[in-house]
Amino acid sequence: MVNKVFMLLTFIGVPLSVIGSLMHWPSILLFVIYCLTIIALASYMGRATESLAVVAGPRIGGLLNATFGNAVELIISIFSLKAGLVGVVLASLTGSVLGNLLLVAGLSFFIGGVKFKRQKFNVYDARHNSGLLMFAVIVAFVIPEVFSMTMNEGDTIALSVGISIILIVLYVAALLFKLVTHRGVYQPKEDKGVVHHEEEPEWGKGKAMAILAVATVAVAYVSENLVHTFEAVAESFGWTELFIGVIIVAIVGNAAEHASAVLMALKNKMDIAVEIAIGSTLQVAMFVAPVLVLISLLFPVNMPLVFTLPELISMASAVLLMVVISNDGESNWFEGATLLAAYFIMGIGFYLL
Repeated sequence: MVNKVFMLLTFIGVPLSVIGSLMHWPSILLFVIYCLTIIALASYMGRATESLAVVAGPRIGGLLNATFGNAVELIISIFSLKAGLVGVVLASLTGSVLGNLLLVAGLSFFIGGVKFKRQKFNVYDARHNSGLLMFAVIVAFVIPEVFSMTMNEGDTIALSVGISIILIVLYVAALLFKLVTHRGVYQPKEDKGVVHHEEEPEWGKGKAMAILAVATVAVAYVSENLVHTFEAVAESFGWTELFIGVIIVAIVGNAAEHASAVLMALKNKMDIAVEIAIGSTLQVAMFVAPVLVLISLLFPVNMPLVFTLPELISMASAVLLMVVISNDGESNWFEGATLLAAYFIMGIGFYLL
């Protein structure tokens, strides 16, 4: 059912995006068309990546998921950087962290918890991810903010580049740890039989690669047009650059992933739901953000890894709340409601800023 909706949105949205941009339709109408089209295309990218992951095996599959997991957001952010919208990019990174940790995990825990009184997930993964979350968000994002207070622009960029390289190296090391050196070491025994049952690719290798290539090109085209509507939309609705980045761009970039996490929670596959929420956050903080800092060096306006105080405090609060809630390896609907409440409180704050 969900896949049919995405298929319909893709086949209607892509032609409308092309026609609308050529005929200069109103910015608000184009903004809505572009957002829905990107969400639909992202679902195809996700399904193609999953099919390739099954065909290629768990190690290469993990790498593929890590590379393409946040491809849509990366593409939107690159075009935003090209347009000089550094504030929107930093805000969308904040929005991804908050969206994954509070909105996605919150919805998964809540909706899954309404159906099942108590849901379990891998406690070792949760604890391993907690340490990485604390490092990636609280250490690597707070340090540039503190040190850059007494630095000039050039030194701030140099610090950001240094931290970005360290983050990428540690992210690669984390993948190596999870997928190679310690693969299956912390896996609960009862899960092993279930995994083999699922290993059926939706599409063959050739078809999945073709769909992934076409969807990526289409997302790049629509994203470039989407970025040009931000200014007009912000003026029309009275939204700030910060709100567009934190709420709108972050939700559009991750919508397909959000939906699959909730569906997994409904099937009581909490390991996958939690991995989508926390794994995607780590990907944004340790891979997407540093890559964008390095890519920004190619554009006239460079992006430092320096967030505003509201962004930093919101991300740090989200990480601490998620660590406390997830460290026992169990979830219920009330924990989901707590995470959602935190997301809405922060959403109101960013809207009124």
